[in-house]
Amino acid sequence: MDYNKIAKGIIENVGGEENIVHAMHCATRLRLKLKNYDLVDEEKLTDVDEVKGVFLSGDQYQVILGSGLVNLVCDEVKKILGMDDEAVVHEETDDKKGSIVQRAVKLLSDIFVPIIPAIVAGGLLMGINNVLTAKGLFVAGKTLIELYPQFADFSAMINLFANAAFTFLPVLIGFSATQKFGGNAYLGAAMGMIMVHPELLNAYSLGTGVEIPTWNLFGLSVQAVGYQGTVLPVLAVSFILANIEKRLHKMTPTWLDNLTTPLISVMVTGFLTFIIVGPILRTAGDVLAISITWLYNTLGFIGGGIFGLLYAPICLTGMHHSFIAIETQLLAAAETTGGSFIFPTAAMNNVAQGAAVIAVLFATKNKKMKSICSASGVSAFLGITEPAMFGVTLKLRYPFYGAMIGSACGSAYIAATKTLAVALGAAGLPGFISIAPQNWLNYFIGMGISVIVSFVITTILFKRYCEKDEVKIKTEANVIYAPLEGEIKPIEACLDPMFASKAMGNGVVITPQKGLLVSPVDGKVTMIFPTKHAIGLMSQDGIELLIHIGLDTVQLEGKPFEVLVDVNQDVHVGQELIKIDLDMIQKENLSIETPILITNQKEFDILQENTVKYNEQIMRVK
Repeated sequence: MDYNKIAKGIIENVGGEENIVHAMHCATRLRLKLKNYDLVDEEKLTDVDEVKGVFLSGDQYQVILGSGLVNLVCDEVKKILGMDDEAVVHEETDDKKGSIVQRAVKLLSDIFVPIIPAIVAGGLLMGINNVLTAKGLFVAGKTLIELYPQFADFSAMINLFANAAFTFLPVLIGFSATQKFGGNAYLGAAMGMIMVHPELLNAYSLGTGVEIPTWNLFGLSVQAVGYQGTVLPVLAVSFILANIEKRLHKMTPTWLDNLTTPLISVMVTGFLTFIIVGPILRTAGDVLAISITWLYNTLGFIGGGIFGLLYAPICLTGMHHSFIAIETQLLAAAETTGGSFIFPTAAMNNVAQGAAVIAVLFATKNKKMKSICSASGVSAFLGITEPAMFGVTLKLRYPFYGAMIGSACGSAYIAATKTLAVALGAAGLPGFISIAPQNWLNYFIGMGISVIVSFVITTILFKRYCEKDEVKIKTEANVIYAPLEGEIKPIEACLDPMFASKAMGNGVVITPQKGLLVSPVDGKVTMIFPTKHAIGLMSQDGIELLIHIGLDTVQLEGKPFEVLVDVNQDVHVGQELIKIDLDMIQKENLSIETPILITNQKEFDILQENTVKYNEQIMRVK
C-alpha cells in the first residue's frame, strides 16, 4: 500500500498544503484544521484509495481511514508538509497511570524485559560452568576439568559466554533505559560502556585492598572506578542523559544538532556520573551493606529473616552488588568469621523467586506468561533472578510478596543454624558447593523452606488477588459478549454520523452505566490507541473488533482512561481492559456512547435490546 500516495491525495483535495493549519489523528480518523473549508473537494477526496468517508465536525475536517492505517498516513502527511512533531499532533502514551509504586514497577519492567533473554542465557551458561569447575561435585577434592583436562578450554569459553552479559550489564541497561526515557539508545549504550571501561578499576575489586586510582580534575580528586554489575547508577545516568539530550535538541539549531548534542550529552553526563551520581549511589550501597551486617550479627535468626525479606527489594536497586566488599572480607577471614552470611541469604532469595514463578506457571492460564515462567523459573533456581522478578513476580506483585516471605523464612533458618559460605558461586541450587560440607544439609533444608513457603503463599495470593483476571467465562464460538453495562442500540442510532454510517464497520453502540470496559471475546489485543480511548481486538474466531469509548474523546488526551492490558496480550471474556471516568467525559460535554464495531465486514444478529449487563451475549456472527 502506498501511504505517501494516499497522503498526497488527501492533501490535494483539502485545498493543498497551504490550506492545512493543523493535523492530528485519532483511532480511525485523520483530523485536519483548515484555513478555508470551502476549498475541500469532497467528491474527489472520497475517491482517494482507502478513504472510507469524510465529514466536518466543529473546526476539524475528518477523513475516515481506519485503525492502523490512519497513523501511517498521518506520518506521511507530516513529511509532505514539513511539520514537526508539535505541529502534527500525535497523542503520546501516558505513563502516569496508577500509583507511584505501580508506575515504578512498570518502568522497571519495560526496561528489563527486553534484556531478559541475554540474562537468562548468561545464567544458564553460568550453571553449566559451575558443574564443570566445582570441586568435589563428582570426585572428592577435584573438578571435572581436573579429571579431564582436555575440556579446560571448552570450560574457559563457557565461562566467557556466561559472564559477558553481567560484565557489560550497564551497556544493556543503558541502551534499554535511555530508550525508555526518550533519549538515543545508542548514546545510552555508549554511556554504559564508559561506566565499565577496562581502564577503570573493576568494581568487584573494591574491598580487596587494591589501590584505587583517581583523576585530578583541577584539584578535585575523582575515583576511577567502574560500575560492573550495577543497576541503580545506570538507571540514574540513563535518565540524566536522556533529559539532557532532549533539552539540547530543542535548544540547538538544526545545522549544529547532530554535531554538538551527542558530544555535550555524553560529556556532561560522563562528568556527572563519576563526580556526583555514581559516588553517591555507591556510598548509599556501602551504608546499606554495613547496616545489613550489623543487623545480621546483632539480631541472629531475626536479623537473618529481615535480611532475607529485604533481599529482593535491595536487588531491584542493584545495591546488593555493594555487598561484594563485605563478602570478600568475610571470606578472606573465613578461619575466624566462619564465612559469609550474604551468599546463602542470596541463595534463599533466588530459589524463593524461582518457586514463586513455578507457582504462577501452574496457576496461570495465560500462555505467554507460562512461556516466561518456564525459562525464568529455571534461571532463578540456578541463581539468576532478574528474568523471574522483572518478567513475572514483580510484574504481578503478589508473587513477589510470596517470594519475599519464603526468602525470609529460609534465611531465618540458615541464620539460626549459622550456615555460611566459604566461597563464592551461583547463589541457587548449585550453590551448595560454596558451603562448608558439614552445613550442606542445613543449606538444602533452608532452600526447601524457602521453596515450600514461597510456592504455597504465592499460590494462595494468586488465587485470591490475581485469578480474577484468569477465570474464564464459558463462551460460544462466533459470539460477542457485552463489554459494558448500559443501554444498547444498533450502530445506526449512534450520535456520531461517521459511526452511524457504518463507514468503519457494523455493530452496536452502548451507553455505559459503569466505568469499566471488559473484553467481549476470547482473543488478543491488537491495538491500543495512545490516548487510550479506543482498543482493537481479534477474537479466536477471527472477528476483528474496534471499541471506541465515547465520542470525540481523543481530545481528552487519555485522562479519563486507565488501560489494564498491553498490545498483543491474550485476553478472555470478562477480563478487565480499561477503567473509565465517565463523569470526567460528561463534564467536558462529550457523549459517553461507545460503539462496538466488527471491522472485517462480518454479518451478525443482535441478541440484546434496550439494556445489557456485563458478559451477556450481544452479537452472534453468522
